[in-house]
Amino acid sequence: MLTTSRRGLLRAGGAAALLATVGGGSVLAQDKRMRFLWWGSQERADRTNAALAAYRQTAPGVDIVGEFTGWSDYWPRLATQVAGRNAPDLIQMDYRYIFEYARRGALMPFDDDLGKALRIDDFGQQNIDSGRVDGKLYGINLGVNSVTMGFDAKAWEKAGVDAPEPGITWDEFADRAARMSANKPKPNFYASADAGGVEPAFEGWLQQDGKNLYTDDGKLGYAVGDATNWFAFWDRMRKSGACVPADVQALDQLTIETNALTTGKAATAFFHSNQFIGYQALNKAELSLGPYPTRSPDAPSGHYLKPSMLISVSSGAADKEAAVAFCNFLVEDPAAAKALGIERGVPASAKIRDAVATSLDATATKIVDYIGAITPRAIPLPPPPPTGAGELQFVLKRINEEVGFGQKTPEQAGEDMVKQAQDVLARG
Repeated sequence: MLTTSRRGLLRAGGAAALLATVGGGSVLAQDKRMRFLWWGSQERADRTNAALAAYRQTAPGVDIVGEFTGWSDYWPRLATQVAGRNAPDLIQMDYRYIFEYARRGALMPFDDDLGKALRIDDFGQQNIDSGRVDGKLYGINLGVNSVTMGFDAKAWEKAGVDAPEPGITWDEFADRAARMSANKPKPNFYASADAGGVEPAFEGWLQQDGKNLYTDDGKLGYAVGDATNWFAFWDRMRKSGACVPADVQALDQLTIETNALTTGKAATAFFHSNQFIGYQALNKAELSLGPYPTRSPDAPSGHYLKPSMLISVSSGAADKEAAVAFCNFLVEDPAAAKALGIERGVPASAKIRDAVATSLDATATKIVDYIGAITPRAIPLPPPPPTGAGELQFVLKRINEEVGFGQKTPEQAGEDMVKQAQDVLARG
């Protein structure tokens, strides 16, 4: 799921990128030193560094140096490091990428550590298995989440339009958003960000129609008409003023900081539920969470419970025993849980959920309540993304922008999306 150049890096090698370290301060001489790479906002970095500090109290002979970057820069950077044999010992991993990295031999399996150094029996089998590739465990679930629609309800209210509620259809959302933007409470403000290039939103749209991004055998799970309808919906949103224009959306680099909701250009955005903490931290307005609009009242919800992210150990880690011990601390120790909260998702461990429940603030409580509300209608975890599929989120973003800038019609975009997706998957 890497771009062609990134796959080449993994195969052929390349120069390792120089990374700025954060949160570690001056590095003292230690018996053991490890690097931990993750993506995310400053909010996540602060929480992770607090967890690292807590770990130093329990393992004073181990120093873990943290490195982080935004989502779009993370995967090229990780690919470069892996190819250059400079991979971090500890890697924050995503469900859509773990299959490729595991199958390329870049990750260490945890199976021999289960029940020993890695004591995650209380995760439940489904949450344990979410980190498996071809029967082996390569990732440990850092938290459960789902997709969500976050919005500023007061901004909708000021425009005299009801904020989106559970059960609203996509067409109703489009009409309501156009009215909200027409009565916008401030200049250059819109009801919604443009989610036409947001892969999880497209995936939810497909799943509400009984389809997935990919089939069980790793093929494309949708047709030209499906992609065309998606691009056409957001083209309609732009033309009616319901969502931000293309030049504003183009500034979104798939990070919390650059999303139109955070930059004050939109009242609504589409993201993952665990990101809500980061969004709320950067927004002065109180935000709300709600499920996606639906295709029809009786359609599937399009929501599934997934590992928000996982932690993996590099197959080239210098001290695998120390790396596994830290992984276990991160997901099973109350001190780590209190530092991390639920910014990476609702903990899979029952005892850790109980440990953090009493200390959750109003923002975190909204996430827990949201996950509870959508669980009864959650659909099964979809087929895993095949090798190379990670590239397609960037293809979707680019093609949606081409429609936004008038360079392609939705029909052309639908054809191009399917053709380019099939080409990427064929290259593997």
